[in-house]
Amino acid sequence: MTGDGLSDRLDVVDVCTRMCWHTDKREWDRLRTDVFADEVLVDYTSLNGGEPTALAARELIAAWRDLLSGLTATQHLLTNHLVRTEGDTALATADFQATHLLPNALGGPLWTLGGHYRFTLRRTAAGWRIDGLTMTAVWAEGNRHILERHSLERTKG
Repeated sequence: MTGDGLSDRLDVVDVCTRMCWHTDKREWDRLRTDVFADEVLVDYTSLNGGEPTALAARELIAAWRDLLSGLTATQHLLTNHLVRTEGDTALATADFQATHLLPNALGGPLWTLGGHYRFTLRRTAAGWRIDGLTMTAVWAEGNRHILERHSLERTKG
């Protein structure tokens, strides 16, 4: 791998890692400026069913903010990155583990999900940006209902 190819690989891994970092730190504006292209093809069908959907980055970020902001904490870990670049496009895969915390009186406080992500990225004037995101859930443990409880409490508001 040439020095330039190594630089692209590191930049791609960094952008994918930033997706998790900024989400966990609730740095929603940074997701828009540092991570996502204007439109993102999102596929969470392995977890939620349905069909992959093209969303404006602001819509995706708003959905994540609504889903996660009421939780006490989240931690999304990425590892085992594999990156292939070709010109101004890249394909990256990584294993993930995502832990969600919401202490509550009606069940366990944690839900942890594991699997892998497939990212497609394109080079922009601002650097590499994610324009496709496929999450494949492989295993889960704990109380998935903490996400639903948070949603119910928000609507009762």
